[in-house]
Amino acid sequence: MQAITVTDPDAGTAGMTLTERPEPHASENDVVVRVHASGFTPGELTWPGTWTDRAGHDRTPSIPGHELAGVVTALGYGTTGLTVGQRVFGLADWTRDGTLAELVAVEARNLAPLPADVDFVTAASLPISGLTAWQGLFEHGRLEAGQSVLVHGAAGGVGSVVAQLAREAGAHVVGTGRTADRAVALDHGAHEFLDLEADDLTSVGPVDLVFDVIGGEVGDRSTDLVRPGGTLVTIAAPPARQPDDGRSVFFVVEADRAQLVELAARVRAGRLRTRIGTVRPLAEAVDAFNPTARTAGKTIITVA
Repeated sequence: MQAITVTDPDAGTAGMTLTERPEPHASENDVVVRVHASGFTPGELTWPGTWTDRAGHDRTPSIPGHELAGVVTALGYGTTGLTVGQRVFGLADWTRDGTLAELVAVEARNLAPLPADVDFVTAASLPISGLTAWQGLFEHGRLEAGQSVLVHGAAGGVGSVVAQLAREAGAHVVGTGRTADRAVALDHGAHEFLDLEADDLTSVGPVDLVFDVIGGEVGDRSTDLVRPGGTLVTIAAPPARQPDDGRSVFFVVEADRAQLVELAARVRAGRLRTRIGTVRPLAEAVDAFNPTARTAGKTIITVA
């Protein structure tokens, strides 16, 4: 099969190639999926899991990419809940070969059925952004109707989904970003927008929940915006300090079939949109990783 492989952690995209790789085998509780569309995170070339397995052993040449939508072609021993020929989407394991390939082996529990009226490209854009937003808001942030949420990067892939889910849950949503992000943030669910380049962050006042995807100085300053009993949730880095009379949570997104089903239902109903920027074929995936090739919205790679 054709796949994108990486071999050198220090080479960046210069170490990425489109090559022939052996087809994967479905281990116990796995399925093999023929990938129709794949999503990736540009920074994953710096992740340890891209280069080593769960035991810390080198696994290069490895295949990057973790989001997928496609069709099941084989079942491993003991696999339940999915069938051959079924449309699926989900999140591949961080420490196994990924989804920038014609075929990928994935734990069945990491995948959810894909409704016929959700296309593969849309589905491949959903797992990381959608699951990150869902888990940050409802599992770690314990969001309730009537609360206030400050969403950093509200025009980005994760932030735009956070804003939509929070607004639908009955929260008052304040989005942040750069000047050019205002229209997108408001269009994707924010009630208000704060320009991080021009406005005073403290003007927001205390909020029940801060969802931070930026980190750094913005994340540090946001700690003081959490009201007593509130929460700062971040995917950027562990916070330097806890909010006064509140708490902070740093987390890494996990696959969850039930949550994927909930997200797909919202897409089908027109209640949730992902930001897709560019759609490119597998042959152009290496170039898509280059910073100069990035566009607003998520890049999706079509495979099958």
